Amino acid sequence: MPESAQTKSRRVVLKISGECFCPADGRGIAMDSVMHLAAQLASVAQKNIQIAVVMGGGNILRGGQFKAANAAIQESTAHYMGMLATVINGLALQDAVELSGQPTRLMTAFPMETVAEPYIRRRAVHHLENNRTILLAGGTGSPFVTTDTAAAQRALELGADILLKATKVDGVYSDDPVKNPHAVLYPELTYEAVMRQNLRIMDQESIAKCSEHKMPIMIFNFRTEGNLERALQGEKIGTLIS
Repeated sequence: MPESAQTKSRRVVLKISGECFCPADGRGIAMDSVMHLAAQLASVAQKNIQIAVVMGGGNILRGGQFKAANAAIQESTAHYMGMLATVINGLALQDAVELSGQPTRLMTAFPMETVAEPYIRRRAVHHLENNRTILLAGGTGSPFVTTDTAAAQRALELGADILLKATKVDGVYSDDPVKNPHAVLYPELTYEAVMRQNLRIMDQESIAKCSEHKMPIMIFNFRTEGNLERALQGEKIGTLIS
């Protein structure tokens, strides 16, 4: 059923790292962490908010870890291995979100029809319009492209209102807040300032894509209780890049 202007849904793309799937000091998949994430996604999705989630896979494997450690594995192969890790995370999150009462579709950037649908933009939009949370795995399907850039690409393709990036820090700082207690948190930044200062909260390609098409980005701390729901519902927290 087409939505009227009065009931138009807010549409967001949420980029979550592999850290969201494991304990703060661990690796792998901790189902209590996944269920906590899923419950928040399901709760917000049921408030007329369309959510597409792009996930990383660093809790299982990072493609870059093989670059110097094992020359027998080519770098492009290692990147594909990292993409497969995002599919594993997607499968775990799909079951958890549906257990929380929200319908989902897992979509991958490369064919894996046994476990997921192929990512097709028009099909993804259709799912969102029918109140299904979509989980987007496999990055862009190409090596040498980060999941940050994949998230920026999907936000633009899907006509999102904003790209949200969940991190383990409160936003973008002038320096590493762990190493420098005097580092300043920026409540707002321009795309140009992020690129000029080489602030490494996202890779330069993803920032450039969002800058070119005026896609706002909000960086926030997902470990702070309630922040994920607040961000998804449109509350300004962390750092807004626009």
